[in-house]
Amino acid sequence: MKTAAMRIILLVALGAALSGISAWAQPLIWSDDFDVDHSANWSTWTLGTGSDANFFFDYSTVGIPSAPHSSGTTMGLRLRANQYGSTATFPGGVSVSPIGLNLTGDYKLRFDAWLNFNGPAPGGGSGSTQITGAGIGTAGTSAQIAGGVIDSINFGTSGEGGTSADYRAYAPAAQASYQDNSGVYAAGTTAGVRNNSHAYYAGFGGASAPAAQLALYPQQTGTVAAGALGWEWRDMEITKIGNTVTWSVDNLLLATVDLTTAGTLGGGNILFNQYDINSTVSADPNSPALLFGLIDNVRVTMIPEPAFGALALLGGLGLFAAWRRRK
Repeated sequence: MKTAAMRIILLVALGAALSGISAWAQPLIWSDDFDVDHSANWSTWTLGTGSDANFFFDYSTVGIPSAPHSSGTTMGLRLRANQYGSTATFPGGVSVSPIGLNLTGDYKLRFDAWLNFNGPAPGGGSGSTQITGAGIGTAGTSAQIAGGVIDSINFGTSGEGGTSADYRAYAPAAQASYQDNSGVYAAGTTAGVRNNSHAYYAGFGGASAPAAQLALYPQQTGTVAAGALGWEWRDMEITKIGNTVTWSVDNLLLATVDLTTAGTLGGGNILFNQYDINSTVSADPNSPALLFGLIDNVRVTMIPEPAFGALALLGGLGLFAAWRRRK
């Protein structure tokens, strides 16, 4: 075989080995983009009144653009808690989990999230402070919200920065959430590390409500407070590797939980939640249309042992080395 032709074949083989590492590195376990109504495939759990889940919600109807990982579609999962007109309660909220999902080993949960709140910004309108979140390790048979019985590792954040603990992590051993000095939060261990005003979160905030939403609801003026996540699509990830669970937003690490000290998990399912941290209900009649968490493009991918990728790479390099020796 001619040298040039052999070089091409070997380079193709090496490229295939390298691409195989990338393709195999995170094979898809489970997903839902909500472009089809899959309500029957999910379980919904609530505490209090005025909370619900809509698994086939067209978010363009409230002026929100297509999510970054969508192909132009605008269907997603909407979660609402303690809505206007309901009875004020704490705990109050909703969590949802896929029916029958039981994850084991190492994996990553990734999704697009939009935290909407009733304006005006930055402070928000009546009752605008709620938490939108997600988690892993639940049995998927109870509401995983603040004030409920936590059987999962779950993380959440406010949309407008209206609480002293805007960034939160929960576990069976931390039913009232891990506190500032727990060492769980990447921002540190001093007072205020969960608040949006902390310098660690300075890259967040500043978003305005979409023009289409402002046109529908003139109260949606102003810009989101520095350090808060509202009115903008966010790329969220929860990753489990061994006994470590991490939470990141837009590639910024926010929290790390050690499973060896987190208590006994309920199962192997995932969850998404929306809940009120106060025992009040918004007095804003527009809050049912504006106060919610939005989830889209959910993907659970496997994180394999590194040995497979290393073997693929070594195989490609071995082919190349053998050819070089023959020359």
